[in-house]
Amino acid sequence: MIPTMWTTEQVLGGMPVETFLRDYWQKKPLLIRQAFPAFEAPITPEELAGLACEEGVHSRMVLEEGGSKPWELRYGPFGEEDFANLPPKGWSILVSDVEKAVPDLMEVVEPFRFIPDWRIDDLMMSYAPPGGSVGAHVDQYDVFLLQAHGRRRWMIESQPRDDENAYIDGLDLRILREFEPNQSWDLEPGDLLYLPPGVPHHGVALTECMTWSIGFRAPAHADIVGAVCESLVDRINPKIRYADPDLAPQANPGEISATALARLTRLVREALSPDDAALQRIFGEWLTERNLNLGGLFPDNDPLTMDELRNMVEDGEVLRRVPAARLAFIAQPGKILFFMDGDCVELPEAERPLVEALCREQHVDAEAAEAHGPAIWPLLHRLYQRGCLMFAEED
Repeated sequence: MIPTMWTTEQVLGGMPVETFLRDYWQKKPLLIRQAFPAFEAPITPEELAGLACEEGVHSRMVLEEGGSKPWELRYGPFGEEDFANLPPKGWSILVSDVEKAVPDLMEVVEPFRFIPDWRIDDLMMSYAPPGGSVGAHVDQYDVFLLQAHGRRRWMIESQPRDDENAYIDGLDLRILREFEPNQSWDLEPGDLLYLPPGVPHHGVALTECMTWSIGFRAPAHADIVGAVCESLVDRINPKIRYADPDLAPQANPGEISATALARLTRLVREALSPDDAALQRIFGEWLTERNLNLGGLFPDNDPLTMDELRNMVEDGEVLRRVPAARLAFIAQPGKILFFMDGDCVELPEAERPLVEALCREQHVDAEAAEAHGPAIWPLLHRLYQRGCLMFAEED
């Protein structure tokens, strides 16, 4: 079982959240010694390798040398022969979304939920023998790097970079052509390093080591706009066609007239100009959309009626939130939009405490359900049907 003693204040080294967000978040790196005091990794390197062999788990292997080319990137799931044929050094294993495959590891992510859930991506784990690394690189998202086992040296350039020509050509990975670090730290188990986007960094294993990274989602502007446009297009009645009943003669058949252009422009602007409430709903649906790559991490729940579900909970069964599920809410005048893996439910404003609890908590038992009254059961049933909740005994 994973310890539950870690708090946000502790992992920030006693620093108030407001201070961290004001002075460091997306601004400059921060090293916190013993953010997780006396940390002992609850997963061994062998168990991590086992995860990398499982279907439905996103895993990668980086071979700095010993592959078909320098910095070769291979994708899992892997087999025993893949590990048996590894060179003695110069390689790393990376496994993403580990907290979704091993739900107890949500306890590691929990202290970082002072950042909104929709911004949190995953807990990734890497293993490397002495000297192993994934090269000097730049991430376009915030990351907390927790040293979980062994020792790793982190070197950084303190000035962010955003140069597409800075990388070595022809590699599977985006490795920096030049890297001139001006800061360096050796991390021990329990130490935590925060890096904002764009900071060049290079981590090298000093011993056999595991590093865990809590990474954050940073959607590209193009993806945000594209998602909105796609949603708006889906809402357009496909039977409506361009029409020009007032068409007038024109001198040249090749001209696209000012009248036609005005009509086309009006159609597009009307379709792509949603009001704030509609746009908020689109954002909520998109930001909580189920990650199809994680389909194997959702349960195949037995079909239950709402009354059957209620009876099981009242008889002592505990519902657990599926870690891969994305829940969020948006407050609008007089109502709450509750999003569950891209599905939206409109609720009265009075149900906000219930929605907040469902978004915040990882478990629902009979006592918690009773505290929120009858309104909780339709939502629990819907969450269960969607695969966002499962019974804890089914872990």
